[in-house]
Amino acid sequence: VAPGDLAGQVAQALRNTALGLAGAGASFADVLRLTFYVTRWSPEKIGDFMAGVEAVAEEIGLTLPMPPASLIGVESLFEPDVLVEVEATALLD
Repeated sequence: VAPGDLAGQVAQALRNTALGLAGAGASFADVLRLTFYVTRWSPEKIGDFMAGVEAVAEEIGLTLPMPPASLIGVESLFEPDVLVEVEATALLD
């Protein structure tokens, strides 16, 4: 999805995370922590990264500011065109 478009990939990765949460009977309201892995990270990319978050936050029920989050720069992910991966830790009763 969206090769070379960090904002587009962040938005889609968060949509996918919302679907995974829903499959477990959860939502972003249950998320305690998010971890983002971004390829070849540099501080100049924060604008595109946040644009992706802000583009889907309301749609997926992600409140801003977000839950505690880490952004970890990595050399590469599982496919060359994949720029971001999201990990969510949620707590359900």
